[in-house]
Amino acid sequence: MTIETKNLSDLLLKAEKSRKGVLPLTEMNPDLTVEEAYNIQLDNIQVKLEKGEAISGKKIGLTSLAMQQLLGVNEPDYGHLLQSMEVKNGGIISRQQLLNPKVEGEIAFFLKKELAGPNVTVADVLDATDYVAAALEVVDSRVAGWKIKLCDTVADNASSGLYVLGDKKIPPHQLDLTEEKMTFYKNGQLINEGIGKAALGDPAYCVAWLANKLSEFGITLKANEIILSGALSAASNAEKGDEFAAKFQTLGEVKVSFK
Repeated sequence: MTIETKNLSDLLLKAEKSRKGVLPLTEMNPDLTVEEAYNIQLDNIQVKLEKGEAISGKKIGLTSLAMQQLLGVNEPDYGHLLQSMEVKNGGIISRQQLLNPKVEGEIAFFLKKELAGPNVTVADVLDATDYVAAALEVVDSRVAGWKIKLCDTVADNASSGLYVLGDKKIPPHQLDLTEEKMTFYKNGQLINEGIGKAALGDPAYCVAWLANKLSEFGITLKANEIILSGALSAASNAEKGDEFAAKFQTLGEVKVSFK
């Protein structure tokens, strides 16, 4: 039996509240389209806004070729960030508040001007950015076991969970974002490393893509929003007692731990 999109929206909200994952939406509704999945995401964000939440920005996912190939897609996806998702640098997250979290290192953009697609360029992004900073994204999936296809993660707010921002703020013209190097540590041990161009060749290009993609839904990137531009290396599973740190060549260190 195919489950209607409204019911899929409700199932995702219930999964988040109960911390119990659901079957892949694409199994419950094999005909689900990407556009319908984005509308599920937008519907659930609206529910949260009506309950007093506030949007703090956006996140871009699937920026690596490996992840795109895994899910059989040729472009990234996006999700919404809420103010309640932010964790302070060096903060502690209760593992119980999440289902199946993973942590990855990224570069965050802080906008000082609106970006409205289509036709936004990398130069437009740099001009509209006040500063960039190191970031950790804690991705999570309301789909049990991360058994996701593109429509599953899109509907599930691009598998958003929480995010952590570094303290160092640097204007984007003062560094080469494509060559910014990052080393990623779990429990004090180096587990992988990345570089800015791992995100579609240029993190600023990712933000331009997002502004242009959002124009299809009548949405703009607004001044004072935070944009997480995409992972620079593989995500790592997070369990109780784990500590993570991303150390950037120019942007400094950002870290978080789980209890």
